[in-house]
Amino acid sequence: MKVVAEFLPPPAPSAPPALNLAFPAGIVGFPEHRRGEVFHLADQLPFQWLRLIGPEPLHFVVIDPAGIVPGYAPELFDDDAAALGITEAADALLLNIVTVREDRDCTATVNLVGPIIINRRTGVARQVVVANHSIYNARHPLVTAS
Repeated sequence: MKVVAEFLPPPAPSAPPALNLAFPAGIVGFPEHRRGEVFHLADQLPFQWLRLIGPEPLHFVVIDPAGIVPGYAPELFDDDAAALGITEAADALLLNIVTVREDRDCTATVNLVGPIIINRRTGVARQVVVANHSIYNARHPLVTAS
């Protein structure tokens, strides 16, 4: 979800961002954004922010799906794991992009097909299509209006 200026989090305090990232290939739709950072605001957890640095800064809401999306077990293609330098599951940090729609009913969905995979040791990140994509939805309901 690209967030418009009035909804952006305040500038990070003097503390360093939670995690600095390098996106050698950018992310889908934004190949020129090759650096980023993930941070959170305590009152917004489990939601976090992915700030991409490029010609124009971009902000996305992301979540760690563990404990939020039951049964989510994405599999990486070998080429993606190799490009990230991931040799075992513990090397990988997984974040999924959240989309909030504010039409008649406010809803939020999470992209389970195209997560951001981060090498925990190096900070190298890549948005991938998971190998077992056919069993997941790019618009998995996270919050629905009642």
